[in-house]
Amino acid sequence: MAYVQRLLSGAAREGADLSELMREAGLDSSLLAHQDARLGAGDFIRLMQVVMRRTEDEFIGLGRGTKSKPGTFSMMAHAVINCANLGKAIQRSVQFYKLVDMPLETRLERGETESRLVLDFPALESRENVLEAMVFTSVRFWSWLTGKNLELQSILFDFSEPPQADEFRRLFKGRVVYNASYNALVFPTAWLSLPLVQNPLSLSKFLKDSLALIIVGNAQPIGLPEQIRAIISKEYGNSFPDFAQVCEQLNMTPQTLRRRLKEENTSYQEIKDSIRKDASFYYLGKEELSIDEIALMMGFSEASSFHRAFKKWTGRTPAGYRRELLGLPEDVLDDENDDDEEGWVAG
Repeated sequence: MAYVQRLLSGAAREGADLSELMREAGLDSSLLAHQDARLGAGDFIRLMQVVMRRTEDEFIGLGRGTKSKPGTFSMMAHAVINCANLGKAIQRSVQFYKLVDMPLETRLERGETESRLVLDFPALESRENVLEAMVFTSVRFWSWLTGKNLELQSILFDFSEPPQADEFRRLFKGRVVYNASYNALVFPTAWLSLPLVQNPLSLSKFLKDSLALIIVGNAQPIGLPEQIRAIISKEYGNSFPDFAQVCEQLNMTPQTLRRRLKEENTSYQEIKDSIRKDASFYYLGKEELSIDEIALMMGFSEASSFHRAFKKWTGRTPAGYRRELLGLPEDVLDDENDDDEEGWVAG
C-alpha cells in the first residue's frame, strides 16, 4: 500500500481524495492506513483506471503540470505496429515522442552485443515515479509486440534508491541500479532483430484492455497457431499465403505442420477462418468501407458468401452488427446488401 500511495501522490496533489478514489474502485479505503497491506493486480488495475479518468492523464498526475493526454500511448502503438522488427519499433517510438508536447528525451544506443534505450524527464517534479512507470510499460509492451517474455539485463536510474525499491525490483529478473549517471533499459542487441508478431487487428484488441495486459504481463511465448496467425495476418485481404508458403517460413514439411496443428486441435483452414472473422469485426467498425468491399478484402469472391459466413459466426448479419457497433438507428441501411439480407440467409 505504501507503493500504491506513492503512485497516487500525483492525483493527491491535484486535489483528489485517495479514500474517495479507493471507494470508486470498489476498494476498502481503510487499507490506506495499513502500509504493509497489498492490492491484487485486478484491484490495482481498477484503481489506476479510476485515477486516469479523474486526472485525464496517462501519467496519473505524477508529472505535476506535464500531462500525457489520454490516447497518447494508443497513438504511439499505432505508429509502431507495422514495423518489421523491435529495433525499428523502438526507433519509431523515439521519433513519436519527439513530436508530443512533453519534456521526454529518449535515444536508442546500439552496441555489438548490448544496446540500451536512454530516457529522461528533466523537468518533472515526480520524475522518479514516471521513469519507473515508463521502464515497466516499455518492457511489457515490447514483450507483447514480439510475443516473448523479455527480461532486461539491467535497469539504470540516476536517482537515489527510494524506500519501496524492493517492490520495483521484484518486477524484473535483471539488475536494478540506482545512483547511475543516466536512466536506461539495457538489453541484448539481438532483441532489435526480433520480428513483431502483432498487427493492427490484434492491436485494436490489445488497446481495449492494455492496462490489464501490461500490468499482469500476459505476453507468453507464442505457440504454433499464433505463429501462423502472425505470418498470414501481416497483410489483410484476399491474398492469404498458401499452405506451402507457410510451411516454408516455418521450416516444416506439410506433413509435419498438419500433424502439429492436429495436435493443437486446429487446422490451417480454421486459422484462416478465425483471422477472417476477427478482421471482419475490425473492418465493420470502419464506416468508410462498404460491406461489399469488406467481403472482397476478406477473400470472399461474392458478398453473399461473406454474409453467410458472418451469419454462421455470429448469428447476425454484417449490417446489423455494424449498426450496433456504430450506434446507428435501426432504420439506417448500411449499403445495398441490406436490401436482400433475407435472400442470402435463405441461400
